[in-house]
Amino acid sequence: MKTRLNGPFVVPARDIVRHPGEMREHSFSVALKEQWGEGIVSYEVGAEFDLEVRLEAVHEGILVSGTADAEYTGVCGRCLTDITEPVEVEFQELFAYPGEEETDFEVQDDHVDLEIVVRDAAVLSLPFQPVCQPDCLGLDPVTGERLTESAEIEQDAPIDPRWSALQQITDQGNTADSRAPENTEES
Repeated sequence: MKTRLNGPFVVPARDIVRHPGEMREHSFSVALKEQWGEGIVSYEVGAEFDLEVRLEAVHEGILVSGTADAEYTGVCGRCLTDITEPVEVEFQELFAYPGEEETDFEVQDDHVDLEIVVRDAAVLSLPFQPVCQPDCLGLDPVTGERLTESAEIEQDAPIDPRWSALQQITDQGNTADSRAPENTEES
């Protein structure tokens, strides 16, 4: 598998290649040059990823493990308000030495390219149905207003036309009670 050895996610591993037991840690930040993710939330162009990476040499290759911190942006899936949320993802992958067996990731010219590994972990951590708050009620189907904002105004629920005849009966009962004479005699 050929990789770009000059990208922002490329980490040098020259000093630990083929030295099992050696370990190096790296911390760096990368700004995205393209959008990651499709749908109502994604990592936008220019989003900053803070990476903490540990490279460990093993007999088969370089074991890379680490975390990536970033923020995704998009809209709430219920009320369509803009949201921005932080996310932290963990990743771990073995970059095999070339020529031994066919693998998904290989050490290329004593470097490892983490872009695919970080992108896969970050995109898979995006929520399928993001919400602005856990108890978001969404939009009112009649007015289109956010229900969380108009919760103070209590509106009567629309009555199904099939039950409107029963509503008339209950209305007549209420008016009959209000017209009933009051007992003014005291005992």
